[in-house]
Amino acid sequence: MTQMGSRLHDIAGESARRRAFEVAAQVPDPEVPVLTIGDLGVLRDVRIASDGTVEVDITPTYTGCPAMAVFTMDIEIALMAEGFGKVRVNTVLSPAWTTDWLSEEAREKLRAYGIAPPAGKASRRALFGDDEVACPRCGSLDTEKVSEFGSTACKALWRCRSCAEPFDYFKCH
Repeated sequence: MTQMGSRLHDIAGESARRRAFEVAAQVPDPEVPVLTIGDLGVLRDVRIASDGTVEVDITPTYTGCPAMAVFTMDIEIALMAEGFGKVRVNTVLSPAWTTDWLSEEAREKLRAYGIAPPAGKASRRALFGDDEVACPRCGSLDTEKVSEFGSTACKALWRCRSCAEPFDYFKCH
C-alpha cells in the first residue's frame, strides 16, 4: 500500500472507530432508561481490530451488575444494525467504575427522572460518609435514608421530610 493509501486507510479506520463509539455510547441503561452507557461512563473504549472486529470495553457499575449481559447484547445489536459485522464486548474491571465518571448531563437526567444523583465525589464519601442528599422532586436537603437498598443494587431508598415523597438515590461509589 502506498503512503497515501495507508493514510486514507488510517483515516477511514478512525472514522469507523468514532462512529462505532458514538453508536455504542447511545445504548440505554436497562435499569435507568433515561441514561446511556455513555452518560454513565461505563463505555471505556472502542477499537477496530485488524480483522474488522469492533472491540468494545465496558466497566460494570459494580461487580455482578445484572445489566452487563443486557449492555453486551444491546451493544452488539446496535453496532450490527449500523453495519458493523463482528463485535466483541469486553468487561474491564480495573480501574473500578466510580460515580465520578457520570457526566453532568447524566446527573441532570437522573434528577429529572426522580432519582437523586450522587452527591459529591466518591473519594469524599469514602472519607466522610454520606453527603447531604437533595430531594429530586422539591430540592429539599431535609432527607433521610430509609434503606441502603433501592429499586436496584446501585441505588438506596431515601425519603424527603419536606414533601414526604420517597425517592431513589444513586449511590456514590
